[in-house]
Amino acid sequence: MLQTAAPSLHPVPPARPPMVTIRCAKPRDLPELHEMIVELAAHHGDAAPLTPERLERDLFSRSPWITALVAEAGNRLIGYAILVPTYRAAEGVRGMELHHLFVRPGHRGTGIGRHLVAKAREQARMAGCDYLSVSAATGNFQAHRFYESERFVPRPVTGMRYMQKLG
Repeated sequence: MLQTAAPSLHPVPPARPPMVTIRCAKPRDLPELHEMIVELAAHHGDAAPLTPERLERDLFSRSPWITALVAEAGNRLIGYAILVPTYRAAEGVRGMELHHLFVRPGHRGTGIGRHLVAKAREQARMAGCDYLSVSAATGNFQAHRFYESERFVPRPVTGMRYMQKLG
């Protein structure tokens, strides 16, 4: 009797590379980090006017503005997180915003994002922060489920945010 394999109703997640390192970005990471930032912006339908020079300034100048964590496997970056300090003045508490979290498509579903979040928590604690915050687009339910599974608590949106260009 001939037997055929039934198609799986559940997609098989990709295999995680055997060795993944989560670490702070280094100057040598700038080209790949910039490439991933542009990729994330394109995924959201946004432009990415960021230049490698601005990224270098904001990560590695005498007064760094942001922190970038990278996931590296086999001498290639496969994900990143960007952290930006915040402050809740009325409460007098420091925080860290997980501004970007990105894993390359071929490595999603392998736990890389969870490892980046864990390292972001560690970095925030080391910086003396009382909280780590993150936001996700209203309709991005997959991101909502992920962050809630990572023990982030949803907070209501309290109003509009405004911006004014300077210069």
